[in-house]
Amino acid sequence: MNLRSLRKDYKKQELLETNIPADPFELFGTWFNDCIEMNVNEPNAMVLATVSGGMPSARVVLLKDFNGIGFIFFTNYNSRKGIELNANPNAALVFFWPELERQVRVEGEVNRISDETSREYFDSRPFESRVSAVISSQSKVIPSREFLDSLHREYIEQHPDGNIEKPQHWGGFILMPHRIEFWQGRANRLHDRILFEKLCDEWKIIRLAP
Repeated sequence: MNLRSLRKDYKKQELLETNIPADPFELFGTWFNDCIEMNVNEPNAMVLATVSGGMPSARVVLLKDFNGIGFIFFTNYNSRKGIELNANPNAALVFFWPELERQVRVEGEVNRISDETSREYFDSRPFESRVSAVISSQSKVIPSREFLDSLHREYIEQHPDGNIEKPQHWGGFILMPHRIEFWQGRANRLHDRILFEKLCDEWKIIRLAP
């Protein structure tokens, strides 16, 4: 396969300063609603990048809420990403929606959200998902798949009433951005890149070269 010949021209949309709001979260909400209307597969999937000892690592996680402050996701605090975020709160997110030829890049600082909010979300999750959050020592070495399946079965048998409390090691983070870049694919690789940069609690809008 000749990877150099793989290319696609983008022609669906445009992103101009004359039709964007002053608040990046408003634009993100509009783009996210467009994803819902277009039945984009897992529109809340995002790459989360962290840094430890100068070495970056990245993985796909799911956005579970956003507001005018930041982007919220949940994880095991003892996982690799949880440990890295506790040690270095600087992180980045990337959303890519190929159906709409759009990308959003977010950079900022994370904080843990309240335990009460984490508990409310945990209680709303399906029973099996709550079980998985409890039994999985995320990112740690385990002996086999059978070991994991056995833990899962045993825990379900021990909790036939479905009453499971959120473990202390599990909860949410909010990434509060200081940079949000909106990328809209355009023809001939002349893409639109609009950067919102937070300066003195105000958002400055900048156009970047593609």
